[in-house]
Amino acid sequence: MEYWDSVVVGGGPAGMMAAAVAAARGKKVLLFEKNKTLGKKLLITGGGRCNVTNNKPLVREMLAKYKKSDKFLFSAFSQFGVTNALDFFNSRGMYTKEENEGRMFPLSNKAQSVWDALVHEMQKTGVVVRTGVAVKSIQREGQDFVILLQNGTTVRSKTCVVAVGGTSRPETGSTGDGYAWMRTLGHSVVENDFALVPVALCDGWAKKLGGVALSDIKLTLLQDGKKQEVQKGKLLFTHFGISGPAVLNLSRTIGEFLGYGEVMLLLDLFPTTDPGALKTQVQTLLVSESNKKIKNTLGGLVPKALVPALLELVHIDGETPCHSVRSEERAALVSLLKKVPLHVEGLLGADKAVVSSGGVAPEEVTFKTMQSRLVPNLFIVGDMLNIDRPSGGYSLQLCWTTGFVAGSHV
Repeated sequence: MEYWDSVVVGGGPAGMMAAAVAAARGKKVLLFEKNKTLGKKLLITGGGRCNVTNNKPLVREMLAKYKKSDKFLFSAFSQFGVTNALDFFNSRGMYTKEENEGRMFPLSNKAQSVWDALVHEMQKTGVVVRTGVAVKSIQREGQDFVILLQNGTTVRSKTCVVAVGGTSRPETGSTGDGYAWMRTLGHSVVENDFALVPVALCDGWAKKLGGVALSDIKLTLLQDGKKQEVQKGKLLFTHFGISGPAVLNLSRTIGEFLGYGEVMLLLDLFPTTDPGALKTQVQTLLVSESNKKIKNTLGGLVPKALVPALLELVHIDGETPCHSVRSEERAALVSLLKKVPLHVEGLLGADKAVVSSGGVAPEEVTFKTMQSRLVPNLFIVGDMLNIDRPSGGYSLQLCWTTGFVAGSHV
């Protein structure tokens, strides 16, 4: 069985920082990441630009943003705060710039630059990285940890750093695996509770549709013209905008991206029908009811309450007979049915939607070292901790800080 000074489970920002810092101290470090690549979530943060931190160099000013958790974080942030994080990256050629409300981004505008700095640091310090390897359990055996992998093999280590994150963006690998491990080891864990909130829209026409429900739609979130996330399911128009399962499931991400600028949603009313087939369907309907007014005919395709808004968006007079609808108008209508633009104004309960909570109770961790108070030589970092923080660089700074402190003490 392999024996290591420290095994780091999780190749996200906190895990990579912890591994690099520990290895720089001469420790023999092994890092496991279940995805095939490191930092999958890191690469998509901030719309792919990566909000590295927030420019609040004074520790107490920074900690005020973490609300009730500030009393726990002071010791850790006193060791490695905002200035330290910026120095860490700048000294490794990853230069930064400041934008609205103190948000710090890579000068390159690419999250890849942050990823490169961390990966190169691990390579330089000799961290052994194994990707595509999932951990099944972490067990205490005597003074050591035995890490059981999904493939049935085990490794042993003097110390263990758990940095697998919570349950946000599960497609990136954050599926809450670490919670079960922590409970097995005796820790109290609060489940992640990301606010699922309705979305307020700027579009006046949408607010007139309160009560109109759509059972099978697709919503695509865009920022700066780039697709960021997609949700499918039910949607409900309300007096303030939209709600329903598809909207609620997207609200957390909307909250994150609102911090970086305007957000638009594209509503696909026929997600299982390609544009060509939909064009034929619309054409067939108009021909079959050629003498009817288009405002009456479209009620056979979409909810009747939605018809006036759609016709208004494509500038078609609802009194027009179907046989008089021009080809370019038909084309515009088909395009709209696949991409109805919805302009996001904000979230209801935005204060809750833009924070992330859940994880190991901070009372059970010594933040001077990031070591568990219950299990000697177990270190818990990043999103594994139940610490509220707003968007704007605060989540990543928590990762840099806790990762560095853990790496300094394993």
